[in-house]
Amino acid sequence: MVVKRRRHLAGGARLTGTNGNSHFAPSLLYAAAKMYYTDEATQAEVADYLQTSRATVSRLLYEARRQGIVRIEVVRIDNEAAHDLGARVAAVLGMTSVYISEPLPVPGRGEAIEDLMGDVLAVAVGRAVMAVGLDVGDVMLVSSGRTIYEVARFELPRLPGVIVAPTVGGTDQPEAWYQTNEITRLVAARIGGRPAFLYAPALPGAELFQTLQTDPTIQRVLNLWPHARCVLTGVGAPPLLRTDAPQFVNVATSPDLIEAVGDVCSRFFNRAGQPVAFAGSDRLIAVDMETLKSIPTVIAVAAGPNKVAPIIAAARANLFSQLVTDPRTAEEILARA
Repeated sequence: MVVKRRRHLAGGARLTGTNGNSHFAPSLLYAAAKMYYTDEATQAEVADYLQTSRATVSRLLYEARRQGIVRIEVVRIDNEAAHDLGARVAAVLGMTSVYISEPLPVPGRGEAIEDLMGDVLAVAVGRAVMAVGLDVGDVMLVSSGRTIYEVARFELPRLPGVIVAPTVGGTDQPEAWYQTNEITRLVAARIGGRPAFLYAPALPGAELFQTLQTDPTIQRVLNLWPHARCVLTGVGAPPLLRTDAPQFVNVATSPDLIEAVGDVCSRFFNRAGQPVAFAGSDRLIAVDMETLKSIPTVIAVAAGPNKVAPIIAAARANLFSQLVTDPRTAEEILARA
């Protein structure tokens, strides 16, 4: 059994006091890497044995690779092939640039692809963001969503003095990946930028919505939206296919969402790229589609089979101009577009 092999390899290792990725004990990095890569234990199994979280296991594996404890030989797409694949996807979707990442890891038993994509996509996201040429005082907006959250947990290029602001409220959301202020904080810390937090729920009640329209702290962030030079956004899967969603996305109370194929910055659209309204969407604190289209560079980050249809629809509706994705999703886009 996997458990028996991993116990032998781990040697009873346990987490001790750690303080960030660079302060893990080498023996612990080795144990986690040996279990995961050699013994084929899943991240969930490693976390269970080491009595820690899967997020910590992900950091252990990342640090093991960074320190050279793990040397992975993979069959990679060479630069020419990746460039060709990206160029073909860009031509089909009418986009300016498509950045192709390394292939994503195959999830193990009990794992989700979202748990594994962050460090792989972050490299390609870094290339896309650097190409924008952001300078001190420029505004970069970030959306909510699991993909952007996972990318923000890994290294991004340093852009000191860039202002980072959310595209949507989310202070009432329980999941970290829908707490846009948390994602804003992570991204700003990674790039050395200045966060501008939006202290508002995504979908306030009618009375609170009216109050927020005159609140100076809220308006200060909303006024940044039209002046942004860049947006980093995820692409949401169709509501009916989601395993989790923001609290305001409820097909039972908003049946019109059945027509939605996905969303960008919490703005839902159908297969033709047309907006899909839902109960209370007129009160949504989120950048609107017209403002989104006016921003010079909108970089969408999305991967996985459930993201193919929304990527195609959103690109053809001009909701983003650039895309970061993995080779498998890119090939599926070409097959379906």
